[in-house]
Amino acid sequence: MNEITNFRGDVVAGLGRPDEVDAFIATVGARVREVRQRKGMARRVLSELSGVSQRYLAQLENGDGNISIGLLQRVAQALDHKIEWLVGAEDPWGSETEKFARLFSSASSGLRRTVMETLVAAEPAQWRRQRIGLIGLRGAGKSTLGRKLGAALSLPFIELNRDIEEQSGMPVADVMALYGQEGYRRLERQALERVVATSDSVVLAVAGGIVSEPETFAFLLRHFHTIWLKAPPELHMRRVAEQGDERPMAGNSKAMDDLKSILTSREALYEKAEGVIDTEGKTPDESARDLVDAVRRLGVV
Repeated sequence: MNEITNFRGDVVAGLGRPDEVDAFIATVGARVREVRQRKGMARRVLSELSGVSQRYLAQLENGDGNISIGLLQRVAQALDHKIEWLVGAEDPWGSETEKFARLFSSASSGLRRTVMETLVAAEPAQWRRQRIGLIGLRGAGKSTLGRKLGAALSLPFIELNRDIEEQSGMPVADVMALYGQEGYRRLERQALERVVATSDSVVLAVAGGIVSEPETFAFLLRHFHTIWLKAPPELHMRRVAEQGDERPMAGNSKAMDDLKSILTSREALYEKAEGVIDTEGKTPDESARDLVDAVRRLGVV
């Protein structure tokens, strides 16, 4: 068994004094015994299932076993029990944390999302740090105002779609044509997770439709202080056209009606943002000042 790392040796550095190590080994042994007894399993049966001798198991349960990580893993598997529950600081049967983990892992995705949103609402700073997410329809000014906000607060600015293009090696339009809406949404979620993993302080502009993907939008709300850049549909349409993009109007006489319908259907979702900046009738600099003030009111910087 020379390939198995000695468990007692592993914990000595972390626990310090020999009496602390002995206490730790005693706790592990007591938990193994309790799991076995709760399952009504004889020590002989556990020995057969795990391949660990009855003598060794008896020493372990009595707090005398110099158990190795490899052997303990085999014991845990034979008991159908997680090894971390045997060695964790908290008692797995009396701990609310362990109970919550078990219940959470077996809950539906909808219930897990509700629980997570509730917990995050209580401790937003821990998750969101100095990340600011700008949401809103195309033409809301997310790119323009995002750059100005980043410059004002000395934070990097990222457009999520640009990150998707860099990772995929093609324009977003080609991503949509090749992989469809589902493929694009998958890349969007991956890009968002990548930003969170690599940046604690950032200004991020996301596509307007991200709110239509419940789990991705919930992830955004958990990890970013979100601001909705709001404008009437006519202003959205005009700004997009001024950028040289005629697609919203091309061949569609009902383009404005469609845009109004989209805005109406998403309004309740956009309102989940922590702040709202109405850009109607304002210059980019005026809107940027309002945005900086809104972010500072949130206590982000």
